Amino acid sequence: MNYETFYSDSILAPERFWETQAKEISWYKAPKTILSKDENDYPLWYADGELNVCYLALDKHIEEGYGNQTAIIYDSPVTQTIKRYSYNEVKTEVAKLAGGLLALGLKKGDTAVIYMPMIPQAAFAMLACARIGVTHSVVFGGFAPHELAIRIDDCKPRVVITASSGIEIDRLIAYKPLVDEAIALAEHKPKKVVVFNRKLGARIPFKKYDVDYDALVYGSEEAPCISVPATHPLYVLYTSGTTGKPKGIVRDTGGYATALKFSMKYIYGSQQDEVFWAASDVGWVVGHSYIVYGPLLNRNTTIIFEGKPIKTPDASTFWRIIDDHQVRIMFTAPTAIRAIKKEDPQGEFIKQYDLSSLRTQFLAGERCDVATLEWYNQHIPVPAIDHWWQTESGWPMIANMMGVEYLPVKPGSAGKAVAGYDIRILSEEGQELGPNEEGYVVIKLPLPPGTMKDLWQDNARFQAGYLQKFPGYYFSGDGGYKDADDYIYITGRVDDVINVAGHRLSTAEMEEIVSSHHSVAECAVIGIHDELKGQIPLALVVTKTGETIEHFQLQHEVVQLVREQIGAVASLRDVVIVERLPKTRSGKILRKLLRSIADGDIFQIPSTIDDEAIIDEIAETLNEGKIGVFKKK
Repeated sequence: MNYETFYSDSILAPERFWETQAKEISWYKAPKTILSKDENDYPLWYADGELNVCYLALDKHIEEGYGNQTAIIYDSPVTQTIKRYSYNEVKTEVAKLAGGLLALGLKKGDTAVIYMPMIPQAAFAMLACARIGVTHSVVFGGFAPHELAIRIDDCKPRVVITASSGIEIDRLIAYKPLVDEAIALAEHKPKKVVVFNRKLGARIPFKKYDVDYDALVYGSEEAPCISVPATHPLYVLYTSGTTGKPKGIVRDTGGYATALKFSMKYIYGSQQDEVFWAASDVGWVVGHSYIVYGPLLNRNTTIIFEGKPIKTPDASTFWRIIDDHQVRIMFTAPTAIRAIKKEDPQGEFIKQYDLSSLRTQFLAGERCDVATLEWYNQHIPVPAIDHWWQTESGWPMIANMMGVEYLPVKPGSAGKAVAGYDIRILSEEGQELGPNEEGYVVIKLPLPPGTMKDLWQDNARFQAGYLQKFPGYYFSGDGGYKDADDYIYITGRVDDVINVAGHRLSTAEMEEIVSSHHSVAECAVIGIHDELKGQIPLALVVTKTGETIEHFQLQHEVVQLVREQIGAVASLRDVVIVERLPKTRSGKILRKLLRSIADGDIFQIPSTIDDEAIIDEIAETLNEGKIGVFKKK
């Protein structure tokens, strides 16, 4: 199949293209209206269709004779557990849990919050909600009570489904006290809290609203799938907003199911019954799309992994899982590969495992630097495909479409536009820019199926944040450019472009250069305030384990590298060695937070931060070096 023809068909005749793709899934009522508009003039897909995603993910495969195929492999190095669930076993538990939720009073159109660790019951809860038309909102397990309360007040769940605890590398995190505190803080009070007891020793304070998960499942009849409209909200997923108030991204059902089925085949090149592993969390969009719904819709075996790429027990974990479970396609964040590279720079662990089952490695979550890509390819000779998408899109927007035509990889580029996405680069004035001219990355409406439908009960914010800056286009919030071959390069969030004495410079480009230094495991380059030039870049670097280079030597060499490749205009002078960088739990480096720390601005610690203690560490390091605002102290 030819990419150019396939892509052109999707852009020139979107209705016909997506009508064809909709026929790849089973509908209770097939849509006759393929593309229409809602009351706010925003595109709608399959408005008159009816279906059920849980049916497509489980019941359909069982009806077709695949009930004994493994649906889920739970691999938890932190509890030293490996367990396999067949499609029959998953369907039985999901249907019984759905029956239990109905008995608790939930009905089609209600909402439920799921606050769980990376265990199979998190996926069961999502699918049980989908089975009966309840809109779920998964909140990352371990989020602070205040953040959970905000989400409870926003989506007003009738029920919260949780577990007794999550487990980190070095500690148990009791979830139930956090849920109780969140409910006490929230104005909206859920009627019931369903608690799955993992029996790991965590404290589970009993409240009158508590319901035991096992008792609920054991005592319930299996509930059938309920038909819902294609436009029915399958889930609300909160993502951080610039105002500090989380944005509830609303995902529809019919468009999403169609897009996920399409992406598994044409983007990931996945065959039915293969093992597909997204090393992410169900609290993130990757977990929704490519741990739970996408692989199960495509009748793959999916892996639910409870652990980290390192220290569970070491940097061999990913390779052990690929070998143990014969993973064909893997998806992880570049930060995970960098963490492994830092612990095992020579790839000694890789040599201990048979990775011949692996066909493709996909990377996303943040931009993949060339050094990481090269390290991976040096040790594992399979295509490593960087691709780009957002919580808002729900599935990839830029990628190498492995199920259509494998195109040459250009390190630093996320590939070409995925079928259905008419991606343009616009200037501040809204003019389309030519090759290699950097501007705003936008997508011409209509967006393809499966992308965000709205913000939960906040259409004004949806319009203002995504649609009003460039009328007729979805504004991604990212900067980038296309080269002469239409490969797209994402240079980072628009606020990651810094202005040094009138020159607009990409911190992502500088990061690329800094990370190419042989002593650097990972880095972040931020623009900090400068009285003379407005902004100047500051590089924070984490060195490889065992690296003995002196600070002054590393700084000299990195500054020279940047000077050689960008020029003196970059004005990079300060390179600070830190133990670690502040990140979200999904692995994104919190550059805006770093900038605020260096500039001495008042900042709000994002709810998604992996470890708050790092903030003091960074401030202390900058203070010692008298960097940024700390020069004044």
